Amino acid sequence: MADTPSFNPESWVAMRSPRFEGQRLFSRYLTMRDGVRLAIDVHLPGTQERPESFPVITFFTPYYRRMKLKHGAPDGIEECPNIAVFRSLLLARGYALVAVDVRGSGASFGVRTGLRSPSEREDYLEIVDWITAQPWSNGAIGVTGISYLGAAADFTASWAHPAVKAIVPHSAVWDTWSNQLYPGGVMCRRLVKEYGNLMDALDDDVAEDRDKFPYFKGEHYDGPAPVDEDTEGHLLQAALEEHRANFDMADFVHQFVYRDRPLHTQPDFTSATISPYHYANREADTQTPVYTISGWLDGHYARGAAQRFMWQRNAGKRLMLGAWDHGARSGSSPFQTDSRPQGKALAETLRFFDEHLMGMKTGLYDEPPVQYYTVGEECWHSAQQWPPETTRWQTLYFQANHRLTHQPPTMADAFDRYVGDYRCGTGNQTRYNRLYAQNVERYYPDWHGRDQRMLCYTQEPFEHDTEVTGHPVVRLYLKSDTQDCALFVYLEDIDTEGHSTYVTEGVFRALHRRISPPIENLPVIGPHHSYRERDARYLIPGECSEIAFDLLPTSWLFKAGHRLRIAIALADSDHFSRIPDGVVPTIEVGRSAIFASALELPVIDGSR
Repeated sequence: MADTPSFNPESWVAMRSPRFEGQRLFSRYLTMRDGVRLAIDVHLPGTQERPESFPVITFFTPYYRRMKLKHGAPDGIEECPNIAVFRSLLLARGYALVAVDVRGSGASFGVRTGLRSPSEREDYLEIVDWITAQPWSNGAIGVTGISYLGAAADFTASWAHPAVKAIVPHSAVWDTWSNQLYPGGVMCRRLVKEYGNLMDALDDDVAEDRDKFPYFKGEHYDGPAPVDEDTEGHLLQAALEEHRANFDMADFVHQFVYRDRPLHTQPDFTSATISPYHYANREADTQTPVYTISGWLDGHYARGAAQRFMWQRNAGKRLMLGAWDHGARSGSSPFQTDSRPQGKALAETLRFFDEHLMGMKTGLYDEPPVQYYTVGEECWHSAQQWPPETTRWQTLYFQANHRLTHQPPTMADAFDRYVGDYRCGTGNQTRYNRLYAQNVERYYPDWHGRDQRMLCYTQEPFEHDTEVTGHPVVRLYLKSDTQDCALFVYLEDIDTEGHSTYVTEGVFRALHRRISPPIENLPVIGPHHSYRERDARYLIPGECSEIAFDLLPTSWLFKAGHRLRIAIALADSDHFSRIPDGVVPTIEVGRSAIFASALELPVIDGSR
């Protein structure tokens, strides 16, 4: 592992001067195998017709490939807010772009039967075939995008189509169930509700509801753009009518309480079928280089990014984890002043496609495959693998007087009692709010004092600067007076003035505590739980159970003189379902020689 303070992919962008000005844009319907017509935009570099073919970057989106502008809208209004940053970067440098409204969305016909339904994945293959046959395509295709679009890139690559040369999933799930809907087995209720409201507003084209979400608000916007042939907008209206049969997000998600539980009406439709990991296979994995990009406060998607990278066996795989949020729209470090964190992620996207689609020598593979940013040090580092190869583990044990120490407890019988408090929450400037298209500029600025309602254990001040990088693990020995509960565990940095700063967190539902073998293509990160119904075990009130789970990944430098604190709550009422609802649990956490609750920290060796 090495320091990379000069990690500067933006210099590649500066060197790659634009070749083209303007664009030629045309749109059409493309008919799928089942007769459903999908709306497609094609963006070609330059304004002049020319007998030239280009590598093609493709986007599959449910968030409108392009907006229709109202009559009289002034020049310069952005029609493609969903892909504009990629278009501005790639089009001028010789890439054609294809943007597609997925079935049941935008101007496309059809019905969305579920979140990322299997039918969509089949559409991607048909569209790739169509692109390769076009005269403006040179047969090299890349797929990218943020969030939903990033997962679509995974689905596309899973077909192992020879034209798909590389993909760059930004802020994308690998396991939809645990990375998005049920982290740790607990429903992210606020996300399900608000994201459902967003999709209803878009799918039904309800302007007043759409305007509640900053990314889609605009006085000059008039819903999804029709295709060129639809001059009167009649086809668009017909497509929107079909969208009224789209699935309801809340109804859909409530059917997946367990990972293996299927839809009531479709026994072969489980959470696996909407997850990229389910389709990962060695043929595609060997063929298609993948650059995974995420950030420390990117919901639970940073865990998905680690899972994707650890699964990949392609020699061209890469991983970048920055101090930013979902889509790298805002920086997440409380010490950082970078107001445009997305620039580095976009620059690496260009460099990756230039390497694999343009055949350029970019210097990318002179660098280690993992780049990560350490908060507090405000510095980039590199590694050959994730977690970094120089990781060593330190164990901090819960002790009397709410202390954390390196020494195991020696008492024969000791527990700390904690009465849950459903007033506990994390606020509205968290890693979750950006996931449903809310704008957040600063993260957890109001964190200090929230742990007063929680069960806390605090370490003595660090003697030396200490870098924690990876996935911390908490191991609890716990009694409860209820048969189930949800555990929310937070890692904090306490400065010399006693001010607490949020570092990372983990969430876990107690009935999933059984350790299970890995399933399918999900790499093991920390203690592994299947989240299957057959492995669920209710707590026996009064009986001590071991519950171990990993926290979300981070890279954080604890400065000398600062202290580390672990804070435990039984609710995040701002974002997650309460378990059990209507009853507040009381727990007892063990800190004895037999029941030694502890925090396991991945620490980077000080010598780099």
